[in-house]
Parts: sequence; C-alpha cells; structure tokens
Amino acid sequence: MAENKPLILIANDDGIQAPGVHRLVDYLADMGEIVCLCPDSPRSGGSMALTVQGALRVKELPDYNGAKMYSTNGTPTDCVKLAWHTVLRDRKPDLVVSGINHGSNAAINVLYSGTMGAAQEGCAFGVPSVGFSLTNHSHSADFSACRVFVRAIVAGMLKNGLPEGICLNVNIPDCQPEPTRMHLVRECKGNWSDEYVEYADPSGKPFYMLAGKFENAEPAATDTDEYVLHHGGVSIVPIMLDRTAPLAGLGAPSEGNEQELADRFAWLRRLCEQTYTHES
Repeated sequence: MAENKPLILIANDDGIQAPGVHRLVDYLADMGEIVCLCPDSPRSGGSMALTVQGALRVKELPDYNGAKMYSTNGTPTDCVKLAWHTVLRDRKPDLVVSGINHGSNAAINVLYSGTMGAAQEGCAFGVPSVGFSLTNHSHSADFSACRVFVRAIVAGMLKNGLPEGICLNVNIPDCQPEPTRMHLVRECKGNWSDEYVEYADPSGKPFYMLAGKFENAEPAATDTDEYVLHHGGVSIVPIMLDRTAPLAGLGAPSEGNEQELADRFAWLRRLCEQTYTHES
C-alpha cells in the first residue's frame, strides 16, 4: 500500500453490490487510497451487531475505480473489525467512511443503522469516522447530489480530525431542487408506530413484516435533523460512543469541555456557512 496518500476504509450495510458504496468510491477516488470491505449481502438494521458464532470469510473482488474491494459474510461492524486484522494488516486507516446508505438514518434510526454501526466501530478504534445516507431506499436512486457534501466533509475530516469518541451521522435529502446547505444539528426525538403488519401463511398461521411510520415528537423544533431534511438541507449530527448520562459527578464527557468541543467543530461550522453547487 502506498504511504503518501491517506488511507480510507469504506464499509456499508447495503452490501458490496449496492450502488451507494460504488458512488462513494467514485466521489473519494482522488482523495486517498481506498480499501472497501462490505457485507456480501444487505445487512440493514444490524446496528453494531457482531458475528459471535460461525466462521467469517473475506473474499477479494476485482478492483473498482482504483479501490481494493472485498466482501465478507459478516455484519457492517465485522467489516471494520476484520479490516484491521486482514486486508489492512499493520496499517491503520486515516478515515472510516460508511455508506452511502440507501435510506435515511436520521433521528432514532441511528440506533438501528448498520451504516452507523460501522462508523461507530471505526470511532471505537480511534479513527475519525462518518456515515453518509441518502433519503431514498431505491436501488436506482440518484446519488449525484451527495458528491459535493461527501467530498467537503471528508476533506475537512482528513485535515482536522474529530474529537475522540465522536463520529458524524450525515443525511442528505433526495429532493428537488438539490440541497445547497449543510446544518450541524441534533437528533430529532421520535419513534416508530404500527411497526409490524400481520399476514397469514397458507396454513393460516400468522407472520409479521416490518413496516411502520416515523412519528416526529417535536415537529415544531427547527434544530433537528428531521426538520433540516424536510426543508431540503443536509443534516450533520455528531454521535458519541459514550452513553453515560450527563449527570453531575459521573465524569460524562459532556462535562467541563463544551468550549473545547465547540473549537474542534469550528471547521464543520464553517462548512455549514457555505452554499454548495452541483455538477451538471
């Protein structure tokens, strides 16, 4: 592996054949040396699940646009862990990038997301990490609007890094006109209702399929990812690995270092002040 370019590890949860991961490679091809290790089939909704029973295998695939491509029968989190012990060997990546996911990972979806599971695993290894998602579940989704934002954020992360224990959850709306602004916001409060639909098999026994509708618990709030997305903007939410509740005396990471964190995110705030245009 060449040592003069930053090493970018790419993972996802939609699988190695998903268009989203290929577009991500396309958008980052000139920004670093890319190694891509993804599940061999879709693993959406896996969060940070690990394979604890059964053998994991890594398969080398043909290169794509200069990137080394690999697949595994494991989860998105397995992909990041396996990369350290197999295809990357003794070289630590400069960045972990997950996505581009087919579908939103805003609000409570971040808890279920395999895309963000991979990003959080990279963060746990001490590497600046980010997950990108487009709010379109279709296999034929057009990811072109993501390009300018992916490149701006990745360039900023390569130059400035991220605070320890924090990764980024970036959601890009599939809308017209295409988004031109990014917003550093918080996760929207809400939950899913009517999550399962009941059916009957030929023998009359019931079975259930995941469905549901997201219910925004604070639709009037203007500082959330859901608000930004529904108004045509790109949402950026910093996600912390430490789940300690911010209670006095427990040493939660949010205590006493608010200004330091604000300073570390100054570059990202500057990106959010800009207006972006898209290639024709």
